[in-house]
Amino acid sequence: MNTHDIIIKPILTEKSYSGIANKVYTFKVAKGANKVEIRKAVEEIFGVKVEKVNTINVKGRTKAQNTKQGRTIGKTSDYKKAVVTLTKDSKTIAFFDSLQ
Repeated sequence: MNTHDIIIKPILTEKSYSGIANKVYTFKVAKGANKVEIRKAVEEIFGVKVEKVNTINVKGRTKAQNTKQGRTIGKTSDYKKAVVTLTKDSKTIAFFDSLQ
């Protein structure tokens, strides 16, 4: 698996903003990626040192919609989330610096 295929996009929520000051970043990652692959991908893409990686499998939500044809039920897709903590002596990720 290519390193750019592992990291899909950053997750930008209120909770993830609070971790940026402590060098804790949250990413949406490929479902088949493990912690070692995620660590190597973040280190290679952003040029930082990773201390630890926590992963979470997020289940999709069911959503009901009222349409002209009647009530339908849909589902958002499942995805995998990685919370990456950098070492104390590592530099920060430049993309997240402007968000603080």
